[in-house]
Amino acid sequence: MTLSELNQLDTQAAYEWFEQTCAAQNWCNAMVAQRPYESLQALKETAQNVWQTMQETDFLQAFDAHPMIGDVNSLKKKFANTQGMASKEQEQTAQASEETLQALHDLNHEYANKNGFIFIICATGLSADTMLSALKQRIHNTREQEIHNAASEQIKITLLRLEKNL
Repeated sequence: MTLSELNQLDTQAAYEWFEQTCAAQNWCNAMVAQRPYESLQALKETAQNVWQTMQETDFLQAFDAHPMIGDVNSLKKKFANTQGMASKEQEQTAQASEETLQALHDLNHEYANKNGFIFIICATGLSADTMLSALKQRIHNTREQEIHNAASEQIKITLLRLEKNL
C-alpha cells in the first residue's frame, strides 16, 4: 500500500490497516483521524506522538495482540525459517539451542504471571540468546517499570511495521 492509498481508505479499512501495526484501539482511532499524512516521516512522528498519549489499558491491549516469545514449537519454526534475513542474522537465529528456547519459554511464563502481560521486545534482528538475556535483565523489574519498557518496545515494533507495510 502507498501512503496516498492509506490516506484515501475509508475509515474502517484505514482502522484495519493501522490495527495490523498496533492493536490498541484508541491508537488506531487517533491514527485514522489524523490522516492525511504527507510523508512516511510524518506518519511515524504522529504514531510516536499518539503513542505517548496512551494509557496503561491501551498498552495492555497492544501487548495482548502479540504471541508469547517462548512457545518452543513456534520459536523453532520461526528460527528455522530465516531465508529472508541477512546471513549474519541467519547465523544468530539458526544457533538457538534447545536450552535457550526452553529458558525463553519458562521465563516468559514467569514474567507473564508476575506482570499480567507478556514480555514485549522488538525482536527484529535479535537472536534467541539476546532476547533471553533481555528477559533475564527485565524479569526483576517492577510491573510499572515493565509497562514503560514494554510500551517503549511496542512503539519500536509499530514503527517497523508502519514502514514495512507501506
